[in-house]
Amino acid sequence: MATECIAQVTFKFEPKGKPIVATFDTEHASSDGGAILLKGIDTQLGLTKRLAACLADGRQPGKVQHQTVELFRQRVFGLACGYADCNDAARLADDPIHKLLVERDPIAGAALASQPTLSRFENAVGRRELLAMGHGLADTVVEHHRRRLKGRATRITIDLDPTDDPTHGQQELTFFNGHYDTWCYLPVVATVTFDDEADQYAVAAVLRPGTAPASLGACGLLRRLIRHLRAEFRSPTIRVRLDGGFATPTMFSFLEAQQVEYVVAMASNARLEKRARRLMGKARMRSKATGQTEHLYGETRYAAKTWKRKRRVIIKAEVVRHPGRDPKNNPRFVVTNLPGAPQTIYEQIYCQRGDVENRLKELHHGLEMDRTSCARFLANQFRVLLTLAAYVLFQELQRRAQGTACADAQVLTLRERLIKLAVWVECSVRRIVLHLPMSFPWLRTWRQLARAVGATS
Repeated sequence: MATECIAQVTFKFEPKGKPIVATFDTEHASSDGGAILLKGIDTQLGLTKRLAACLADGRQPGKVQHQTVELFRQRVFGLACGYADCNDAARLADDPIHKLLVERDPIAGAALASQPTLSRFENAVGRRELLAMGHGLADTVVEHHRRRLKGRATRITIDLDPTDDPTHGQQELTFFNGHYDTWCYLPVVATVTFDDEADQYAVAAVLRPGTAPASLGACGLLRRLIRHLRAEFRSPTIRVRLDGGFATPTMFSFLEAQQVEYVVAMASNARLEKRARRLMGKARMRSKATGQTEHLYGETRYAAKTWKRKRRVIIKAEVVRHPGRDPKNNPRFVVTNLPGAPQTIYEQIYCQRGDVENRLKELHHGLEMDRTSCARFLANQFRVLLTLAAYVLFQELQRRAQGTACADAQVLTLRERLIKLAVWVECSVRRIVLHLPMSFPWLRTWRQLARAVGATS
């Protein structure tokens, strides 16, 4: 029988059918039972422990109820489970799975931190701690893949890509950006790809003011990442792919000084369009003959006024046709120091960086990286790193899911299929038992992943 403490609702779908009673009376239960998979991955990587160790704790030890690593894990696993705001803390305070994720007793353990505690935690982080966290996160990812590949990677590709983070308040260093037509931040995300693998693994995310040029901070980020990759792997070839916002004289000089391969898009200008004129004419003739979009490839040696020397520029002469519209010229230019045919460099090397857009979508829509609503800029950078830490766990889950029914799943799908899982938690002196539903549709995949992250049958 329902009491004042037990919520109960009754459904009746047919006049003669039995009433269906829904009663919220199961104690020690959670809807995030699958998050234990992410906990297993975190234990193997040592990610949250390493990042939390970068944070100084100036609180009086005798008054501390929530250790720094617990607060850090509460935010990271909360983000992974779809709770992007500190305001969600009240809903999760007594959730047995979320207590288990921060290594508290799921039944007898004290409640998790409140929203005010988490807000103070986020706003107490300083610049030096953020720098150490950023380095620690990148080092963790690189070292993990060095172990996975046994130090053997002949080519490592680095992609940097800026993205917009619209803001809707009075956040520090948020400015109006005319290109995106909104007030925003402009974070940049770095990913690495090993040899011919398809996956781009996120290693860094740096929040920047809304009017920052794309190249702001890029050289420093690349310098440390290149140095660490060369230290961890056996003389790999480093390749850097960038979009047009990074095409500055300083960036080209830096890449050449680092002795890396590079493929960098470049905005069109009058001199380059003049160089591409003959190729564009051929493309227009071919497009007129076929009635379809056509493109041709060529190259030239070019030096802007601010460059100290000429560089190789790949030309893509494209004429775009859409039904009911006039044909449109669409010349594209890529600066590179790679040898090889222009078409091969453009289509098989440069265009492959487009997949980074999917990584940005997962960060924005799957983990809400753009929930940068703190007043302080550094607190928002901390939130970006928390989100990236959660994404690193998901990317490893994605990698382990190869060969399963979730092989091609992105963050939202993985969360829906594997994380949002009803569970009843039972705790005894000897063990903690998670009672999961027998009719779970992704049971085989879940079991396979559980064994992959350290579980035993």
